[in-house]
Amino acid sequence: MATPTLKQFRYFEALARHGHFGRAADACAITQPALSVQIRDLEQILGVQLFERGARQVRLSGYGEDVAPRVRDILRAVDELADLCRSARDGLSGRLRLGIIPTIAPYLLPTLIPILNDTYPGLDLHVRETLTSKLVRELTEGRLEAAIVALPVSEPTLAEIALFTETFVLVRPMADADRPIPDSTTLQKMRLLLLEEGHCFRDQALSFCSIPSARPRGGLDGSSLSTLVQMVGAGHGVTLIPEMAVPVETGSAPVSVSHFDNPRPTRTIGMIWRRTSPLADRFLDLSQTVNRAADRLLHGQERAKTAS
Repeated sequence: MATPTLKQFRYFEALARHGHFGRAADACAITQPALSVQIRDLEQILGVQLFERGARQVRLSGYGEDVAPRVRDILRAVDELADLCRSARDGLSGRLRLGIIPTIAPYLLPTLIPILNDTYPGLDLHVRETLTSKLVRELTEGRLEAAIVALPVSEPTLAEIALFTETFVLVRPMADADRPIPDSTTLQKMRLLLLEEGHCFRDQALSFCSIPSARPRGGLDGSSLSTLVQMVGAGHGVTLIPEMAVPVETGSAPVSVSHFDNPRPTRTIGMIWRRTSPLADRFLDLSQTVNRAADRLLHGQERAKTAS
């Protein structure tokens, strides 16, 4: 009797995730006909139809829904076996799939990646930038090894370690530069521009201002800090951004940047990974490298601010 192959399981997982033969084939670096053949062979081996094929979309059948978590468990176990052998043999080397949230990635990565290349010359880094909720899901499903996020995540299956804390700053139109800095109560009455729902930074800003996340709001829900800052420069409102984003985001807009009085709003940045990962000890070393990059970035910004 024929048995499924790991390759077929990986193709099945890709198709289940993308819901589209073309995108799944691209993700697997094969042709669409080849992927279709492998999925059909897998269905014949298992004796059930795993997908419902529509004109524009492919979705898991009832049987497919039952099979999908078991396939992910198998693939995760295989990957962790490879990680175990790699850790014992080479330390931190080979492929590392690292997730990072959008309010950190553009600012930290330009400093972090050269340091990683120097520290781990055998590392093949693959970066995935997306929201925390997606990173957590992809970590638990074995599609990422680790992620850099704002803490806490509080997912029992994931280990987390704090790296550094940074403050939020207020971005206002340049015409408001000499006005008193508003406190959290005053901010409630202002047009506060925020990232769209799903960004943890949005929730942190709302928490500082004591604004319920469910309250209807006017203004703008942006998809990036850059959009928010540009809208502030156009006189549309005010916003909060993390301090590490200031040099990148405020240079091309007529805005002023102010620090709040104490207690200042802050966030804690950390790393997370699966508790069962054989690379857990290596990730502790990696977290120190990430922290070193953050120190270099934030101290460099502080020196530049002092010099100006």
